Amino acid sequence: MIHYERTLVIAATPEAVWDVLGRFMNIDEFAPLVVSVDALTDGEVGPGSKRRCHFEDGGSVAEEVIEWDAGRSYRVRLSETDPMPLKEAYAEISLQPDGAGHTTEHTKVTWSMDYKVKYGPFGWLLGQTMMKMMMGKVLDGNLNGLSDQVLGEERSSSLPGSSR
Repeated sequence: MIHYERTLVIAATPEAVWDVLGRFMNIDEFAPLVVSVDALTDGEVGPGSKRRCHFEDGGSVAEEVIEWDAGRSYRVRLSETDPMPLKEAYAEISLQPDGAGHTTEHTKVTWSMDYKVKYGPFGWLLGQTMMKMMMGKVLDGNLNGLSDQVLGEERSSSLPGSSR
């Protein structure tokens, strides 16, 4: 498996970040390439919950929660990944308080991907080069979108007359 991860420190509490991340069926609120989400299961989110993310290019991917630690992290297994050349893939998002060197509470968000690419040795090379470049852009976009969503919500909840 190839492992790739990106991190971003967001100037918000872990609770504020989780308020956005914990809305599992609404990743399209902040992930720039996800245009819509179909909930494939009903009920409370946790292991076994499934969603389908639809992308700008018309493709989609199904994601199933395999680990859920409310307020801290979740891990999903990706499936139905065609036309992407993935044989197997997992994504994990985790939060850690990060107060070091900051005057207010911050949260370190780590978003990682673990994946195997089809096509044997050629696939491994593809996974180490082009796929890592693509994953970096996607993960950076998701983290920046998450930050924008969290900070936008925090600002709006602190405005006079806000009910949040």
